[in-house]
Amino acid sequence: MTATGIDFTSLQVRDLDAAQAFYERYLGLVRSPAGPPHAVVFQTEPIAFALRDVVPGTDLDAARQPGLGVALWFHATDVQATHDALVADGHTIVTAPFDGPFGRTFTFADPDGYHVTLHDGR
Repeated sequence: MTATGIDFTSLQVRDLDAAQAFYERYLGLVRSPAGPPHAVVFQTEPIAFALRDVVPGTDLDAARQPGLGVALWFHATDVQATHDALVADGHTIVTAPFDGPFGRTFTFADPDGYHVTLHDGR
């Protein structure tokens, strides 16, 4: 058996409603009508992205940074405007915007502390 690529990505979050509101507000994600009751699946392509309740036995508060070592990147159409909105509302910017091989790029921390990178290049 051979894996053909990533098909689904999800983050465990402390407050599902708050995390959903954050990703909808700042990244413009739209919830899919499909999904289990303990998760929010967004209509993202080509790879599905979801938020889910914390799995029993997982302690996000014990982690210095949830997802340490994993890079989560989203393509966006107006990276600078998203950055500016996050800053205006007091959210943590991990890496300031810069222009690089993937276009305008920056990294922020979401409400659970996951580091998420946005870029506008292809």
